[in-house]
Amino acid sequence: MTARQRYLDTILFRRPRRLPLLPGGPRESTLAAWHGQGLPHDVDLWGHLAELVGVPVEAFHGPVAAPMDARMIPQFKERVLAHRHGHYFVQDWMGATTEISDRFDYTYIRTAKDFVTRKWHAFPVTDRASWVERMAWRYDPDSPARLPDDAAVWAALEGSDRPVTVHLNGPFWQMREWVGFESLCLMMKDDPALVDDMAEAWRAFGLALLERVLRRVRVDIVHLSEDMAYKAHSMISPALARRFLSPCYHAWGELLRSYGVPVYAMDSDGHIDDLIPLWLEAGINQADPMEVAAGNNLAALRARWGRQLAYVGGIDKRAIAAGEDALVDEFARVRPVLRDGGYLPSCDHGVPPDISWPNFVAYTRLLARETGWG
Repeated sequence: MTARQRYLDTILFRRPRRLPLLPGGPRESTLAAWHGQGLPHDVDLWGHLAELVGVPVEAFHGPVAAPMDARMIPQFKERVLAHRHGHYFVQDWMGATTEISDRFDYTYIRTAKDFVTRKWHAFPVTDRASWVERMAWRYDPDSPARLPDDAAVWAALEGSDRPVTVHLNGPFWQMREWVGFESLCLMMKDDPALVDDMAEAWRAFGLALLERVLRRVRVDIVHLSEDMAYKAHSMISPALARRFLSPCYHAWGELLRSYGVPVYAMDSDGHIDDLIPLWLEAGINQADPMEVAAGNNLAALRARWGRQLAYVGGIDKRAIAAGEDALVDEFARVRPVLRDGGYLPSCDHGVPPDISWPNFVAYTRLLARETGWG
């Protein structure tokens, strides 16, 4: 069975004999800690882990991403505005003024390569004029730079035995990058017409760009990044989400169904119970990372929503950090959902540095057993 078949059979409740073995990946500080705890510097992480756990390295083969660039073109010029009191103040590539500790290179603002706290002071869009003049024109879906024109790239993806995924920001995530979280929430009340226009622009942009990819290659997963929930509740009410976000979710979902894309996935941290009905209405059939600390209860969600929704994640990072005894209880907790299908167990976020290398190996060994590799 190929990695593609294994992934799709898992998410679509076909219950393969072996599930994808995707324990979750380390970020920069985690990897640095592991090198001091027994992980050699000169080895491939997944190859070495496969040897330790006793599985083929192909067990770790998950989705591969199609090369689609949905970022603004052109980007803003990144520059340091000030360096004081141990912090950089930077105009980042998205046009925001961002503060970051000088313990980190300010280029950490570009990508989430580690667990780094940042503070935002200003955003490029504040009103309709700044939306039109500073931002809207940067999102031309037909820009040649958005997709590679090398036919070999697309042929390799088409022939891959791994699931092909496309990543795209959801409308809440994207508007938050333009406007800022607090300002976006206020704008939904004070200037809903502008929020409508921005959401519609993102809907149309995503629709056109996704179709460019779907015409070129077989896509198995379209994965939205949205992050719109706190520990106990969603960041905006379900009513506001339905008003401003659902049109985008529905339009993209219709396109995916027309191309036969089997998995429409939503990534949101936090407690997502109130948002799931909106996602299901749009045809979303996978949710991740199912943070346990935010109160996401897989058994309760399965009892409520049945097989309408598959889950990825859901293994408490705190249990992984605590070690093998805690993990025995953790796997017992999720095992009923695992046996029911439609669940790919993994760390419920990026793997933090308080998870030691020995504990990560022990966790992966237990995960291999639970997913049919042990």
